[in-house]
Amino acid sequence: MRVLSDEVVVLTESLQSEDTEESSLLRTLVVLAEHWRLIGGGMLFCGLITALIVLVMPVTYTASTVILTSQSGSGGAAALLGELGGSLGALASLGGGGLLGSQSDTFVGVLNSRTVADEMIEKFHLQKVYRKRTLVDTRKSLAKHTHIEGTKGSFIRISVDDHDAHRAADMANTYVDELYRRNQTLALTTASQRRLFLENQVNAEKDQLANVEAAFRELQQKTGVIQLAGQAEMTLRSMAQLRAEISAKEVLLEQLRTTETEQNTDVQRLESGLNALREQLKKAESDSSADNYFVSAGRIPLAGLEYLRRMRDVRYHEALFETLAKQYELARIEEAKAPPVIQVVDKAIVLDRRSWPPRALLVLLALFTSGVLLSGWVLLRDKWNKVSAVPENALHISALRKILRHKNRLA
Repeated sequence: MRVLSDEVVVLTESLQSEDTEESSLLRTLVVLAEHWRLIGGGMLFCGLITALIVLVMPVTYTASTVILTSQSGSGGAAALLGELGGSLGALASLGGGGLLGSQSDTFVGVLNSRTVADEMIEKFHLQKVYRKRTLVDTRKSLAKHTHIEGTKGSFIRISVDDHDAHRAADMANTYVDELYRRNQTLALTTASQRRLFLENQVNAEKDQLANVEAAFRELQQKTGVIQLAGQAEMTLRSMAQLRAEISAKEVLLEQLRTTETEQNTDVQRLESGLNALREQLKKAESDSSADNYFVSAGRIPLAGLEYLRRMRDVRYHEALFETLAKQYELARIEEAKAPPVIQVVDKAIVLDRRSWPPRALLVLLALFTSGVLLSGWVLLRDKWNKVSAVPENALHISALRKILRHKNRLA
């Protein structure tokens, strides 16, 4: 019986709680209904004020242009160098790969540079448009009105916000023109970077070749030795070719080590190839050889040893110069035929629709916010009146008011 009594008590309290919640909800609806004129009028007033404000606000237009950058600007040269085989093809593929980084990131950095910003400020008189006294503040305002971001697929989107629709479109398109101009003056493409590097290498190797040729000519005039035997000549050419191959692979290995570890398969493969070439060169330079057809450098008569060394230097520099010259000419062809690797996908046009302010959305937001605030104020005032109606609470409120008045007088 006691358990049944407890269950009845719990059920009764639950029903009373539900009745209380329902009555509280009904009370809230009644209070809001009693003050519907105040709430509705306040919402209408706030909506009208917001509508007037957004009508007089300056409108903003956003013009956007999208460009596409190429990620394989040196593909033609890499293919041509690959046909030459071995080290040249590997060097070409490495030069056109990830060592030079993403062109999209490079172009975004150029577009955000101070030089481009100053060109835009000067061309469109932005210091006067943005009403700034210094160039530093003008650059900051331009950065706020300009949005440059790289997207997937090597695309770059350039967006410009301005109160003038024509000026916004012109500024977006001018950013592309400035990128074209900077791309021509700076070596941004892979072909340009390779061409500049190889040009310096070819010039340096040309001087080295001239020096060893002069030294070899002096030796011929001094000793009177004009030419070695056929097998010795073959040995000399083989050694020069081996040294040139070793030099080319060492350059490639150093470039790989800047980005890869020693455990990388390409690094290990190059090291194995280098060791094999060095063994062949050591065999050619040794005093004896098991191959009767291949004459080692040590078996050449001592009288022609100095001649061999000078001749070997000449052949080595000739082979290296030929290798660099081929790469340099192919880089020049690639640079000449390649466009600035920038293609305009969407050109900025003059928009007939503003991007800011969204007038309808702002008015609706003002109506909603004012309705919530007024409803909250009405309910809070009703709650305060109910609390103040209790005699004990009225005494406390009166005492609190006296304390506040006394503090105000002392202040």
